[in-house]
Amino acid sequence: MIAASDLKAGMTFVQKDGSLIKVLEASHHKPGKGNTVMRMKLRDVRNGTTYDTTFRPEDKFDQAIIETRTVQFLYAMDQMAYFMDMTSYEQYEIPTENIADEMKYLIENMEVKIQFYGSEIIGIQLPTTVELRVTETQPSIKGATVTGSGKPATLETGLVVNVPDFVGEGEMLEINTQEGAYVKRAGK
Repeated sequence: MIAASDLKAGMTFVQKDGSLIKVLEASHHKPGKGNTVMRMKLRDVRNGTTYDTTFRPEDKFDQAIIETRTVQFLYAMDQMAYFMDMTSYEQYEIPTENIADEMKYLIENMEVKIQFYGSEIIGIQLPTTVELRVTETQPSIKGATVTGSGKPATLETGLVVNVPDFVGEGEMLEINTQEGAYVKRAGK
């Protein structure tokens, strides 16, 4: 059992009704009057719904034991994403609607981690940064600096990020997967 006050972003727990819940955000809140409450943004892992709620700090939950396995992303087809275990060569299928946010960062042959709750696949875990190629952006501006306002760039997965003015089409960029933001040119 884990207390609500000990729940942090990224943790997963089981509610009394059996639903598997992932913590997206957690913070203590002390109103002017009354007791401290835990404000949380949660996502039901199985159906994907996201909601905000509050708990008393002493509320208890069963912590879910999540296992991860390193896999390689093979391809996506017909609303399914296909992955292969790097050691056993076992293949896994995940509906793309369950990993829609993560699909923006996946390219073929990329290594990621699949998360399991028992034998049930509940999601994937991306690396902190990924390298993606710019497929479309405005022409680069010679002499532009990093501190400029930037411009939008479409990457090979369809993800659109704001990049500095000196970035041109065809360049490889390092992208932060938690924030969906440009980090730097790849290899620089």
